[in-house]
Amino acid sequence: MRLALLATALLSTGALAQAWQSDRGDGSYANPPLYADYPDPDIIRVGRDFYFITTTFANVPGLTIMTSRDLVNWRFVGHVIDRLEGRPEYELKDGGAYRRGIFAPSLRYRDGVFYIAVTPVGEPTRIYRSRDIRGPWTMNRLSEEAFDPGLFFDTDGSAYIVTSAMADGTATLLTLDRDLKTITASRAVHFNKGAEGSKVVKRGEYYYIFNSIPRRLGMTVSRARSLNGPWETRDQIDDRTGGHQGAIVDLPDGRDYGFVMVDAGAIGRMTNISPIYWRDGWPYWGTPDAPNRVPATARKPIQGEAPAQLPASDDFGARTLGLQWQWNHNPLPGRWSLAERPGWLRLRAVQGQTIWDARNTLVQKGQGPVSRGEVVIDASHIARGDQCGFGTFGKYNGHIAIGRDAGGRLMLTMRVVEDVVADEGRTTQKTDTRVAAVPLTGSRVSLRTDMDYRTNLARVAYSLDGQRWTDLGGTFPLAYDWRTGTFQGQQYALFCYNPAGRGGWMDVDRFTLSGAERK
Repeated sequence: MRLALLATALLSTGALAQAWQSDRGDGSYANPPLYADYPDPDIIRVGRDFYFITTTFANVPGLTIMTSRDLVNWRFVGHVIDRLEGRPEYELKDGGAYRRGIFAPSLRYRDGVFYIAVTPVGEPTRIYRSRDIRGPWTMNRLSEEAFDPGLFFDTDGSAYIVTSAMADGTATLLTLDRDLKTITASRAVHFNKGAEGSKVVKRGEYYYIFNSIPRRLGMTVSRARSLNGPWETRDQIDDRTGGHQGAIVDLPDGRDYGFVMVDAGAIGRMTNISPIYWRDGWPYWGTPDAPNRVPATARKPIQGEAPAQLPASDDFGARTLGLQWQWNHNPLPGRWSLAERPGWLRLRAVQGQTIWDARNTLVQKGQGPVSRGEVVIDASHIARGDQCGFGTFGKYNGHIAIGRDAGGRLMLTMRVVEDVVADEGRTTQKTDTRVAAVPLTGSRVSLRTDMDYRTNLARVAYSLDGQRWTDLGGTFPLAYDWRTGTFQGQQYALFCYNPAGRGGWMDVDRFTLSGAERK
């Protein structure tokens, strides 16, 4: 790995900038509504409320759901899965479930019940259901593994899944029983080379299948008067014009809007919202005046909602973690607490050689285009051998770790660990770069991580008083690569591990996220 420690294009220093706000406050919005990694979107409307579900891979809790009244301003509803079950990799064994886990959910609603179809890697498709979008959710497994399942309820309430995998592009229609517990029929109904990520909607006399074509980062739409076909297919947009995986959702007044995922570099895969117009029975992205592209800015789909942002900062004063937080894989419940020291998050050291294989790493999404995370840490109880701290998590794990030297002094060390998969298998090579440690006077320290997604560079710093900051090391890369790392954009991470096993602990007073940048 070649770090940018000596790069001339350093992150700039100086003034503060506003955090990203999609809603411009004048009746318009800018894409993306959420400048963060919310991939594989599925959005439905029930009454006046829109619901957005997204992929979470090996993060826990899993399957995040958000809600909005205008498709622009979103708030968290909750998570569907409290704990990943069914594979030892979810416990960070055998290399973990990086790039695997839970992804590409399909959300639908019928007769007062919300349903989710999702297929964990290597497992049969699961159907979750709840009368309340906040849960609790119950689950049953089907007999087959439907890749990227597209759940669909026809106008008579009958249930189907359309599934297609890029390897052959054949769309298979699975017919389900009324209770969505049994597959009663399976039939290949369409061929669309390279297709996956199927989503099915019906408008008028036509059924429509929206598909992602990953080999060219594009999208197609197919239509037929019967789910059994014959289907005709047209190309839609691609990543150059707005995205490559998504579909459409209807507004209360009958208009349609599109939602689509776009690969956006180190921040991961973001979701854009676009007007849709119809011509000759086909949906088109954009407007007749600017066709076949997602607009950078547009009028809000529904007027009147106040600008809002998802929560990010946390003073850890609640009894439960905020919905913005997730664990990397299943956590060890006895090794963290919000109650042992009220108003603080306590992370006890768990066994691990690096942050990559240590349990109880707490993460949340990096925010773009530029964001800064700051934490306040009490290091009094960090023991010899512990590595506890704060930084980035993903393809590049850059952070400041707090530990003790042979004499027992607290030390700050900047580390960057790059994760490289050698052969698409489970063997991971790790390149570990360290910057000489500096002693910590006292036991209370503030740590800061800046991520600039315009340059794909990050840096870390520390402060003894929360006012005067000292950079530790130089800039290091940010990156997204679906073949390595986490299959996610770079995240903020709090961690505490010890190669020898249990050690001490780190207390975190607060986490603050801002859109601050230095010029």
